[in-house]
Amino acid sequence: MADSDSAAICPECDGRLRREGTEIVCEQCGLVSAEDAIDRGPEWRSFEDDDTDRRRTGAPLTRSRHDRGLSTEIGYGSGSDSGYRSRLTGRKRRQIARLRREHNRARISSKAERNQVYGFAEIRRITALLSLPDSTREQACVLFESAQSDGLFQGRSLEGFAAAAIYAICRTRSVPRTIDEIADVARADGDELEVAYDALNRELGLPTGPIDPTQYLPRYASKLDLGSAVERRAREHVDALLEAGLIGGRNPSGVAAGCLYKAAGERDEWPSLTQTAAAEVADVAAVTIRSTVTNINEL
Repeated sequence: MADSDSAAICPECDGRLRREGTEIVCEQCGLVSAEDAIDRGPEWRSFEDDDTDRRRTGAPLTRSRHDRGLSTEIGYGSGSDSGYRSRLTGRKRRQIARLRREHNRARISSKAERNQVYGFAEIRRITALLSLPDSTREQACVLFESAQSDGLFQGRSLEGFAAAAIYAICRTRSVPRTIDEIADVARADGDELEVAYDALNRELGLPTGPIDPTQYLPRYASKLDLGSAVERRAREHVDALLEAGLIGGRNPSGVAAGCLYKAAGERDEWPSLTQTAAAEVADVAAVTIRSTVTNINEL
């Protein structure tokens, strides 16, 4: 809205000056007396017909989509747009449907992009089911794209590489997730996941090391309804096994469950924890729990 200043007088015709946007103009002769190049208005704008949805920018860039999230999309309308959609004639509605279909086809221009769309969608689905953070999802998509660039997909399944990329990032970021947990929600079986992970680890040189069993303790203790005191005692058992060198070659998930079972049994005030329950939460056999307890008793 234009603002006037009664004290400001035009130097040409002695008319009154008025501010309009970034300019100061005369109401009578239209002379631009001054101009402020800096727009001091709000930095946000409304992308809708009304002013209820104000934003500074659009959606952020993401590596979990093949186009980084930059491509446009012809939507169907909702809210205030639903009335406009109902006013469209049948011919216009069919035309927009054809435009939407052709636009979706044009977004994918090659087979490589089609594979990325499918693989990234699978990665987003698995990370959502496993409640993994967004950073893990983004890095898994980057690793999937790197494997594609190196030609590792030939003769292997895309579903296996999507699941393997998630497992590899969990290994490198010390996120406690086992192969069986990922395979249970993935569209690839355990064999496909392991083949793809071996290819990633061999060809890309992933910085993966041995898994620390203590990474599984908080999650397993929560599933078994064990307190913090039992978890701390189990951590002491894990540290003792590490110092004695008795964990090498063992399933770290089973070692963590065995240490929790041993720690729960040492506290008389805590409800008893069975070997079967400890083995089920770690997805191992009960003999793994017993062997871990035996090693602890021998220290």
